[in-house]
Amino acid sequence: MGALSSRMPWLWERRAPQQPGAVGIGEEEEVEAAMAAVGEVEEEREEAVPTTSQGGLKRKTGSGGPHEKEPHRKRAKDSSESAYEALFTRGEGSDVQICALGEAWNLHRVYLCQSGYFASMFSGAWRETTMNTIELQIPDENIDREALHEALGSLYQDSVFIPPSRVICILAAASMLQLDELIQQCGEVMKETVSAQTVCSYYYSAESYGLPNIRTMCFQWLLDNLMTQRSEHLLREVSLDLMKELIASSELLVMEVEMDVYTKLKKWLFLQLQPTWSGPHRALLSDANLWFARSKRESEDTPFLETQEGRAFVPVFQQLRLAYIICDLRSARTIDRDALIPASWLAPVYKEQWLALLRAEQNRELGPVDLNVTDLQESSMRCGGQLRRDEKCSWRWAGFNFGWDLVVHYTNRRIIFRRSVLNKPCGLGVSLLWQRKIAFRLRLASLDGAGRAVFRKDTEYQVLALRKDQELEVMNLENEDVVFPIYVACNFLYLPREGRCPE
Repeated sequence: MGALSSRMPWLWERRAPQQPGAVGIGEEEEVEAAMAAVGEVEEEREEAVPTTSQGGLKRKTGSGGPHEKEPHRKRAKDSSESAYEALFTRGEGSDVQICALGEAWNLHRVYLCQSGYFASMFSGAWRETTMNTIELQIPDENIDREALHEALGSLYQDSVFIPPSRVICILAAASMLQLDELIQQCGEVMKETVSAQTVCSYYYSAESYGLPNIRTMCFQWLLDNLMTQRSEHLLREVSLDLMKELIASSELLVMEVEMDVYTKLKKWLFLQLQPTWSGPHRALLSDANLWFARSKRESEDTPFLETQEGRAFVPVFQQLRLAYIICDLRSARTIDRDALIPASWLAPVYKEQWLALLRAEQNRELGPVDLNVTDLQESSMRCGGQLRRDEKCSWRWAGFNFGWDLVVHYTNRRIIFRRSVLNKPCGLGVSLLWQRKIAFRLRLASLDGAGRAVFRKDTEYQVLALRKDQELEVMNLENEDVVFPIYVACNFLYLPREGRCPE
């Protein structure tokens, strides 16, 4: 009985009598009576356990003999379990009945007042203060009877087991009842179980129930995995507003080049329009192309984003950095053939790129002089690659980059940028200026099987000046605990905006 009753002063101490929702003298007597009944049951159970001389079950004894006391931690756990079974499950000594969703729980105000929801309800001049039966209105469709049962039961025990499949429902119930500790526990479960199957539902729930840390974690997971995950389920779950925010971000982990972002968007758009599509992943892009080609014919060559069906998706496709798509001939032809994007979007981009080319050639412009983070975040080229193993490799990204032929080398755990000029044809392909400048940022990330980052490293935004065929080390991993494969993501700005062009 001593271990059981020790829980009650702790509860009363947390909520002093003069505070709203405090326990009255009558309530103390009722709860003490219920706890006394539980103690008598426990004593009877202990007396009924057979001794070794009676045969049957034997008591386990430790090194201290049969009369050695059980550890305090186990007695405290038994106390919590006994209180849960007697007071919550059986409702012994109940002074209030809570009804909701076709279920009734015989509970105790002293326990319910741990909840901010009930503490407010039972204080002041609310009519529920004196009611013996309270009917709860449940406006949140995420809350079901099982979730509400778990949330109410958490008031009677020290810990709650939360399966990942039930975490959103329990979070919804905990948020309604203002159970901060249970909300925090739900957040911990989300952190440990985020994946392609759960990330979107966790993100939307974190927005709804005020968990900014979980929202940020899920958004970062999507930035890291959107371009690398081969999951139709994930693409179906990403909403229009969320996709817009992801595509606009300079932190998006782009594999290869901007054209791959367009291709991913095309798959996403197709699955939003045809959510029942099923088939192997390798068939997704070809089926999407066939569907959009048919739509083009039926709309008499009207760009899809100008059709009634496509207008809703305009804000998402406006986040594409088209300047880094049309710089490659094959990509430009694909954009033209697909006819998703209106020509009125593309014409100004072609003009801007042509003028930038003239600036680079005729003004002999070296590149960015001052670091402007806004330019980098909004206008930089996004590209990337993957280091599968810790071995030497080199690569470059396709497309015309205003005379820059930038080669990336990985060797001896170092990443090196090299401006390649020699053995190249003169003219538009490679600039022969003695020095060129580039603004860049380099980011590395290693992801585990669930897509969670286990290693990160990045440079600051900076301006790099390279002479002909000069190379410079931009990142050193020699003393880093690196996990392969590593995703390498880069942001480049070859020329400043027209308004920022130095004389």
